[in-house]
Amino acid sequence: MDTFINKGLSTDYYWQKETTPVADKSNQRLSQEDFFSLLTEQLANQDPTKPVDNDQMVAQMTSFTMADGIEQLNSKFETFASSMTSNQALQASSLIGQTVLLQGNIGHVAKAGEGLSGVVINEKTVQDMKITIENGVGETIKTINVGTQAAGNIQFAWDGTNASGKTMPAGDYVIKAMGKVAGKSVELPTAVNRHVASVSMGGNSQGIILNLNGDVSVKLDDVIQIGG
Repeated sequence: MDTFINKGLSTDYYWQKETTPVADKSNQRLSQEDFFSLLTEQLANQDPTKPVDNDQMVAQMTSFTMADGIEQLNSKFETFASSMTSNQALQASSLIGQTVLLQGNIGHVAKAGEGLSGVVINEKTVQDMKITIENGVGETIKTINVGTQAAGNIQFAWDGTNASGKTMPAGDYVIKAMGKVAGKSVELPTAVNRHVASVSMGGNSQGIILNLNGDVSVKLDDVIQIGG
């Protein structure tokens, strides 16, 4: 009696799992030396009856030179960009301890009685302008009557006291400017002076970052004015 033994399909016919090559430190890039090595091999193995045309060889040499030049240019540009960023950071470090003007309506008082200053951004003549100072819970602690003002930036300063003359504690305060333009009540945009505590380097899209008193960070590009 014959016996049938099923050995199964040979593993040679199975789908072989692809292996991922281990990347080396060359980044899979060809250098100029590699280009010339390829050119040498091409010349050594060319058909003697059909030598490489001179124009074709010059074109290949030009391509190799251009590729190497572009690579060197990219490397130099990266170095230049890094140097520019470092110079900007060095220049920005001189802002530490200085005052910068930033658009917004929140100011920070580092110690009691220090006060705040800034400007009201006014594009048209405004009447009956009032600037109010609010604490962190939205309570109005002082109102400054400014009256009628022509178009332009209107400077203001708060001495850090409430309506009764009491010194207010350290913290964040909200500045609001209201007035009438052509008989209609409007809220006007403001900019507030803030103190720079430190400077840091942001990512490529952020650039130089100014860290302000009150744990707030802004981009150097957001600064309207330095000093005030």
